[in-house]
Amino acid sequence: MSQTPKSQRSGQSKKSRTKISPGALKRTLRILAPHLGQHRWLIVGGLAALFCDVIFRILEPWPIKIAIDVVTSALGAQIGPTFGIGSNVAMTLAATAIGLAVIVAGRAVSNYASTICFALVGARVATQLRSRVFEHVQALSLKYHSRASIGDTSQRLVGDIGRLQEVAVTAGLPLVGNVVTLAVLLVVMVILDPVLSAIVLITAAIYGLLSKISMPKITTASRSTRKGEGRLVGSAAEALGAIRVVQAYGLEGTVAAEFANGNERALQAGVRARRLAAGLERSTDVLVGVSQALVLVFGSSQVLRGSMSPGDLVLFLLYLKIAMKPLRDMAKYTGRIARATASGERIADLLDEPIEIADAPGALTMGPVAGDIIFDRITSADGHGNPLFDDVNLLIPAGQRVGILGASGAGKSTLMSYLLRLSQPDSGSIFIDGYDTHNVTRSSLRSNVSVLLQESVLFAATVRENIRYGRLDATDAEVEAAARAAQADAFIRGLPDGYDTVLGNRGDTLSGGQRQRLAIARALVRDAPVVVFDEATSGLDPQTRGQVAGSVATLTKGRTSLVISHDLAMIRDLDRVLWLEDGQIVEDGSPNELAAEPATRIAEWMRSQAEDSQIANTPSAVRA
Repeated sequence: MSQTPKSQRSGQSKKSRTKISPGALKRTLRILAPHLGQHRWLIVGGLAALFCDVIFRILEPWPIKIAIDVVTSALGAQIGPTFGIGSNVAMTLAATAIGLAVIVAGRAVSNYASTICFALVGARVATQLRSRVFEHVQALSLKYHSRASIGDTSQRLVGDIGRLQEVAVTAGLPLVGNVVTLAVLLVVMVILDPVLSAIVLITAAIYGLLSKISMPKITTASRSTRKGEGRLVGSAAEALGAIRVVQAYGLEGTVAAEFANGNERALQAGVRARRLAAGLERSTDVLVGVSQALVLVFGSSQVLRGSMSPGDLVLFLLYLKIAMKPLRDMAKYTGRIARATASGERIADLLDEPIEIADAPGALTMGPVAGDIIFDRITSADGHGNPLFDDVNLLIPAGQRVGILGASGAGKSTLMSYLLRLSQPDSGSIFIDGYDTHNVTRSSLRSNVSVLLQESVLFAATVRENIRYGRLDATDAEVEAAARAAQADAFIRGLPDGYDTVLGNRGDTLSGGQRQRLAIARALVRDAPVVVFDEATSGLDPQTRGQVAGSVATLTKGRTSLVISHDLAMIRDLDRVLWLEDGQIVEDGSPNELAAEPATRIAEWMRSQAEDSQIANTPSAVRA
């Protein structure tokens, strides 16, 4: 089989990244449509005000036309056919002045009303869309989150939706008004003078051609800009999230250089988009200038022939100015709308990400359970398509504490994620007290499981709130009781504001042992019958592990516990230990029984852990 050359594949890949779908704008409108119906009366009010604004724009030049014809006629000039000239010149001029003031005031009020209505719609729709996208992102599986950039996703949630809102108010609303104004003015101008109106029609047609050529290029450049900005935010978030490693290894220069390169690429794409938009705007300015010059020449000749009054010429020139403004504005808004379309596509791409793990139709709500767990014929592959589990079967009675061991990559954490339905196997089922976890709601399933991870994730909230995240309806007394059981109450009360102390980012103001005890308190307040430990004591020094051990014992007492750990002391205290290897459970028994058989993998692992522990605790090792 012949292979595509690498350079050709690269070119195809680049082309596919920059090619814009003809339905890009339609996709953007489609993601907004579900939210517009809730604000129909605001939209109707905005459109009504916009229509009034257009009417006032059409009427605005007429008082000026009448005033010019009145003054010209009063000076004795012979003018073409006109109307609005009364015998009392002063009275007529006063009436036109008052009329002009009323029309301008009416247009200002209408414009204000339409702007407010559409601004409210834009703000509310953006708020609802942002919440909808955030809920969708939270529902996506760990498989998606493992490959997605947090920074880029955040940029879509905040930056791209914000751009959609801004453009809807600053460009979408004026564009609608300008299109309506242009359409009405063209009809009026054709009625007033078909010959001169032909110049305007030709100008509009040429603008349409220029816009059709420029719009895809501007959208492509804008899309590249938004992608570049998303990658930039992602790299910044990654670097700042790992700031300790960056500073410890002296990587500031390297990280800064990578950020600067991404920043430069985003700048170049942004400059290209701006340059294309500015080129369209300036081309439109030239086009409008030529059109106005032609109307002035042909219109003046008609005034001299007596087929048009001076006021009519001024009226037509004012209409031309009003009609040309939409063309100028549309050229300006084309760039903004292109950038908004690029943002809309990025949001649509995010919403198109399939939710792989969702509640089945008619899913049941799990009631209280004892904690019997069955893994039935679990088969799946890893993220690279290689076999991970092959027909794994496992029964864990309620209240049993089970350790899961195995080499790195054996699938220990993956098996736990299947239990919580954070991911799902290719085939097989998992049961808790007879409930098939595929047929119950995720919320009721997860409410029956407490999780303790290697990284004790804390939030930038108070200590009390961090513990209460385990069960949101927990009382203050229950929160404090859980903290006492986790042996965290003493150090919490020593904090500046006790339980009301606001923790820093990810709880970095606390020690590792303190963070872990808060996480245990959170698990305790949840009071779930099943507890999952995933390297919960990894990374803690022996002294801190000893401090946490009592909290762990309290948490596991009487609960079904699944423990993934390299802590030998924790493993020895369990009821049962499993060894995963090559997609199968190859050893299963009590820790003491398996340790007594030297040939078992678990016995070998325990000897290795004991030796490592002795080496780490020798005085020479400490001094080194």
